[in-house]
Amino acid sequence: MSISWNAKSRALLWMIFCGLLILAVVAWQLWRGPSVNAYQVKSTPLTQVVVATGRIISTSRVQVGSEITGVITERRVQEGDTVTVGDILLTLRSEEIAAKVREAEAALEQLQNARRPQAQAALRQTESQLLQASREAQRRRELFLSQSISREVKEQSEHLENTARANAEQARLLASSLAEGASEESILTERLSAAKAAFEKSYIRSQINGTVLTRHVEPGDLVQPGRVLLEIAKNGETEVLVPLDERNLGVLRLGQTAICVTDAYPGKTFHAKVSFIAPTVDTQRGTVDIRLTVNPVPSILRQDMTVTVNIETGKVENSLAVPNDAIHRQRGDTAELLIVKDHRVRTVNVTLGLRGLVMTEITSGLDVDDWVIAASTDKASAASSLKNGMRVRIKPFVLPGTDTNYAIESNKTNSKATPVKFN
Repeated sequence: MSISWNAKSRALLWMIFCGLLILAVVAWQLWRGPSVNAYQVKSTPLTQVVVATGRIISTSRVQVGSEITGVITERRVQEGDTVTVGDILLTLRSEEIAAKVREAEAALEQLQNARRPQAQAALRQTESQLLQASREAQRRRELFLSQSISREVKEQSEHLENTARANAEQARLLASSLAEGASEESILTERLSAAKAAFEKSYIRSQINGTVLTRHVEPGDLVQPGRVLLEIAKNGETEVLVPLDERNLGVLRLGQTAICVTDAYPGKTFHAKVSFIAPTVDTQRGTVDIRLTVNPVPSILRQDMTVTVNIETGKVENSLAVPNDAIHRQRGDTAELLIVKDHRVRTVNVTLGLRGLVMTEITSGLDVDDWVIAASTDKASAASSLKNGMRVRIKPFVLPGTDTNYAIESNKTNSKATPVKFN
């Protein structure tokens, strides 16, 4: 019986020991608190980027038209051709205008080679006749004074003198109007210039250096003033036009740099700079247009090409940044964080800096190596279940796939935009 009792006693003592051990473990776990996921804060560079999609545009796009009505006889350019100032783009049928040019040239030539010499000869002749008539009238007056001739003869000679004087004055006026540089020559010269200018309009020339984008006519088409025949992109600065969500206006500034990449050449990036921010917002789309100047211009760029731009709107070399899911009760530039200090939960008030979809800078209220509690899937329940002063155990946690060097502000109207790393 004693042997059986001793076995039972040992078994009972063992069970009591195991129970006490389990209670001790449970008590120890309860004393240590629950396990929480937490990020350890490190100083790191932080760049805030606005990501959006735009398109390539030229600084100037010229629409080419005709100043006269006519039929296209020749088209010398097509899409993609490079043109310079003065290059002939199109020609119009111009027989009638050419005839007017020849008519004006003939009239000017007739003035110079016929009418002007004839007027000068007529002037010399009438001056000679006036001189002769004046001498004859003087002799008749002298004879009349000596009563050698009658008054009637004297008056006839004076009448002839007056007629010769009037003829000479008329010839002088005509010769003066036909003289070199006088009114008649000026009128004919202007008429010839006008005819030549009209003839020149039958050749439609480029007024800029650029690239032909579109053509809307073919030989045989009848064109009229006001119709767009060609469109030419002016050489010079190339820009990226980007419609940005208006919520990004607060971080945009002129001169900010950007890295751009085209959909057609995703492996080739180029740089641009913000050169224009529209003064108005599109009320229907809730966007504001900005322009980025590209310099130098890569050879791969084409008009209206789709481009993803990454505009650097802020950068801090040494910052303390936390994932957005760790931020609670945000009010403007302030918020609350739950941190673990001395194995206990502490609520701290912090000031926010650069913000993005993934990471946010903390400018005050947080120190290097602090452990910031990460929110669970149910952020609200996580925040409410952890009380200030509660003892907890830290479970180090790293957010998968998060680049802690970047705070990204994406444009909601351009969901396909992808951040590109700044060098």
